[in-house]
Amino acid sequence: IEQDQLNVERAQGRVFQDWEEGQLAFRPTYKYQPGTDLYEERPDKKLRAPAWCDRILWLAQEPGHVSQLNYVRSEINFSDHKPVMSTFLVTIKDVVLSKRMQVYKEVIRLLDTFENNSLPMVSLDRIKLDFGEVRYDQRVTLPIIITNTGKVVAPFRLVPKLEEEALCKPWVTVSPAYGMLIPGEQTEIEVTIAINNATAHALNTSREVLEDSLILRLENGRDYYISVSGKYARSCFGMSVDDLVLYTDPIRAVPLDPILRAEKYDINTKAAMCVPKELWRIIDAIYERGLDERDLFSTPGNPDEVYQIRECLDTGAPFGNFSVHSMTEALQSFLSNLSSPVVPSSLFPTLDIDAQNIQSFARKFLEDMPPIQYNVFIYAVSFFREVLSHRQGNRLSPAKIARICCTCLVSSAQGNGEEGAESLPKRRGNMQQIMLHFLETNSI
Repeated sequence: IEQDQLNVERAQGRVFQDWEEGQLAFRPTYKYQPGTDLYEERPDKKLRAPAWCDRILWLAQEPGHVSQLNYVRSEINFSDHKPVMSTFLVTIKDVVLSKRMQVYKEVIRLLDTFENNSLPMVSLDRIKLDFGEVRYDQRVTLPIIITNTGKVVAPFRLVPKLEEEALCKPWVTVSPAYGMLIPGEQTEIEVTIAINNATAHALNTSREVLEDSLILRLENGRDYYISVSGKYARSCFGMSVDDLVLYTDPIRAVPLDPILRAEKYDINTKAAMCVPKELWRIIDAIYERGLDERDLFSTPGNPDEVYQIRECLDTGAPFGNFSVHSMTEALQSFLSNLSSPVVPSSLFPTLDIDAQNIQSFARKFLEDMPPIQYNVFIYAVSFFREVLSHRQGNRLSPAKIARICCTCLVSSAQGNGEEGAESLPKRRGNMQQIMLHFLETNSI
């Protein structure tokens, strides 16, 4: 056995590495005389030394799962070999499909739990913000409370909608627009909407509605969609005089929707008023409260009263006991916040104004003005001339009133290019001279 070639090669690691074999407890199995139990020793045959040429080896992934019970040879004699045989006790893998599926589901559940626990999660106390009625020049703020309900830090930020660059529409502001919450922490996001002149003009012309959506994104997490809506309480501030003269009803009662507006009103430009009723009401109220008030148009009004005056103009309600200074401030605000100025920049004088050409230019200025703007301009200048007639009491000078007229009635559009930008102050100075001429001349 010590000289067995297979054992020698295995011991040297050249063949059947890691394979196993039971103990050779039987005689060599080769070479026999066929039909006998005698080794081959006949002189006419090639002599061979008896050897263990018939073997059983095994290789198991788990050695402990294979146990050899016996290893013997057969004594049949019809060949020159004696076959060998062995009996093994083997532990094999048997898959129970129902149990395997149960284990699979449990593993998936554990993986999902782990993944969910590693993802940021937050809760929002609301995802719909309804601001109700929003008025001109009013800022309304609603909060959203964000709570980190996950087990990891939750960085968040507002992102633009698809194919947009801005986070939201111009009339919406959000603060803060980004942040980070540790588990269990909460913070408040303030969403504010404000109606300025540009937004009011867009709403009045049906190019805008008070509807928007915000996207709050968690880094490595989901997106939350927040809807923002409101209803614009229509105001005469931010409208054009061309639109205001069309309606005798309070402007708050005029629908923003063009279809509803067409159903309610039969617009007839020939039946339009000469000047907006709102302008007439506020100038008439200033007349009633007296033009002799000291520092008229210089002393600021009460902000609450100015707001209430605007509401009275929009709703048609009678004026309260408001101070004349609040009335004059509301008048200046109304005129300077028209969507298009009474005097556009196209009517600015292009030449220097002097005593020789001011009369002719003033005449051409009035001739080139559109009819509605002409009426408003004449009405406003006539009022300011009446104000000047009480200069002993209100201490106003023609130059100061001319500056007020430019602020209220004249476009503030910028010049075109460097040359236009450089000439704009000069052109506005010329415009102020023309205003002064209209205020001091005996007739318009």
